[in-house]
Amino acid sequence: MIELLRRFGGKFRRYMVVGPACKLIEVIFDLLTPLVIAQMIDKGIGSHDVNAVIHYGMVLGAMAVIGISFTLVCQKMAALTSQGMGTDIRGALYEHINKLSYAELDRFGTPSLITRITNDVNQVQLAVALGVRMLIRWPFLAVGSMCAALAIDLKLGMIFLICTPAIGLVFWFVMVRCIPYYRQLQAKLDRIALICREGLSGARVVRAFVREDHERERFARAADDQAHVAIAVGKLSSVLNPVTFLVMNLGVCAILWVGGIQVNVGELTQGQVMAFVNYMTQTLTSIVYVANLVVVFTKASASASRINEVLNCEPSITDEGNQPVALPEPGNVAPVPALSFDHASFSFGAGAANAVSDVTLELPLGKTLGIIGGTGSGKSTLVSLIPRLYDASTGSVSVMGADVRTWPLDQLRRVVATVPQRASLVSGTIRSNLIWRDDAATDDELWAALDMAQASEFVRKKPQGLDAPVEAGGKNFSGGQRQRLTIARALVGSPQVLIMDDSASALDFKTDAALRHAIRECSVRGAAEGGLPLTTVIVSQRVSTVRDADMICVLDHGSVAGLGTHDELYATCQLYREICQSQLRREELEGQQGSTASASAPSPAPAPGAACAPASVRAKEGC
Repeated sequence: MIELLRRFGGKFRRYMVVGPACKLIEVIFDLLTPLVIAQMIDKGIGSHDVNAVIHYGMVLGAMAVIGISFTLVCQKMAALTSQGMGTDIRGALYEHINKLSYAELDRFGTPSLITRITNDVNQVQLAVALGVRMLIRWPFLAVGSMCAALAIDLKLGMIFLICTPAIGLVFWFVMVRCIPYYRQLQAKLDRIALICREGLSGARVVRAFVREDHERERFARAADDQAHVAIAVGKLSSVLNPVTFLVMNLGVCAILWVGGIQVNVGELTQGQVMAFVNYMTQTLTSIVYVANLVVVFTKASASASRINEVLNCEPSITDEGNQPVALPEPGNVAPVPALSFDHASFSFGAGAANAVSDVTLELPLGKTLGIIGGTGSGKSTLVSLIPRLYDASTGSVSVMGADVRTWPLDQLRRVVATVPQRASLVSGTIRSNLIWRDDAATDDELWAALDMAQASEFVRKKPQGLDAPVEAGGKNFSGGQRQRLTIARALVGSPQVLIMDDSASALDFKTDAALRHAIRECSVRGAAEGGLPLTTVIVSQRVSTVRDADMICVLDHGSVAGLGTHDELYATCQLYREICQSQLRREELEGQQGSTASASAPSPAPAPGAACAPASVRAKEGC
């Protein structure tokens, strides 16, 4: 908590001084009030002097008005400080989270980060507000009341010295056992946020598989788990108020008993006894409120540690000190490969198995690389190394002849455009989604990108065209439309390298072929107009999508199982041949076998139908 105050409290320092100062003035009036009441009782009521009662009543009224005025100022200072700090902390958290690499985001998890930026910041805000308003009031009021009571009578003051440590011992006993529970509560909230996010984002899948009851049970279990911890800490906290008020009431009884005797013998006046009771009540009530502050600050401390954990997490991927990289001259592009992997490997954390293992390849400018392989073979992880979403654990990855670690991240990610596997759109309009890479893009450039992505037809049908609304996640578009819009978004700004990570899986074969043809034409046109040709990396499960690529990389459990053209791989790579046989039609397979047999003399391919993968494929293709 102190670290957050040092980091974000500087600009609110004057508020944190003025607020407690105003509260201190209010406390002084509160401490004087019992003395004024004592004078009213002794000089007014005891002497039957109405004027004295009115006089002291007016003094009390003036003190109340002044105290309330200072209280309102303190409230405003507390609001300005807490809300301002909360806003700054959320902004800093959001900005820092966007600097973290995929590795750090994977470690924290999205639901946990959401909880930290919302619930944890709220806890800190509450602690700051109460700190400005109450941190001075209740401790100062407790100490001041005790000192004033001791000044009135030392014998009665001994009752304070007995009651106060008793209450303090109860506080210590409860707080020591509550602190671990508060930390557990935040972790339980992370779990609830995770289940909510999964259930709401996957509502269609849940309903399609009739899993509503299962999801309700999962949520109920998580909520009950959190409730059990909350109940446990609530039971402990519930001890505080009854015990403290019991001690307070016993103390008041003791004061009235001993004070009554002293009044009878003339050692104290009735007003002094009443003042003593008021001070006793103020002291013990203050201790109760201090206990509540301790609870709030304990929760805030747990939340602050979680916030600091994120803020203190250094991004593993930075571009500090990197200078802009000079792109190859259009007339001298042959010697410089667009992409180069040099024994690149990557693993998710120390000790984990390699998701990508010892990949080495080079792709010339303007060429197309197809990446294919089974599920979990490392295709998406491999292409994530190119825009430096992850850093290779060993080896290196280069773009335009320069290691990606030497590129400024902004420049690298303007040169390399990525279309993710999951189409992601944000609420706004089609235009606001398309201009992510280039805010100054003209309408002509946006329509050109939509044309290339095969998306212009359905966009033109929208009454508002480029200004048609997009709901959160693009829910008002079909899966194929979302994919085409994300492809168009990547094409805006004329990237030199385009990565399509299985981003055409929802497109029909005709649209997919038209898209690939448009991208090839764009590359040729770019070179003809004196610019750099577009280099493309296509990740796909479809053989038809990658078969025309200049180079195909076949991945198997993160390792390169084959590298070459479609014909070369069909003749030499058993894994690629099996993928082809499971997808291509019988006529295509027969033609493929004939072409590979005449081109070279590799080991003979399996006879048509002999190795067709599933029985359904054999029946469909006549195997």
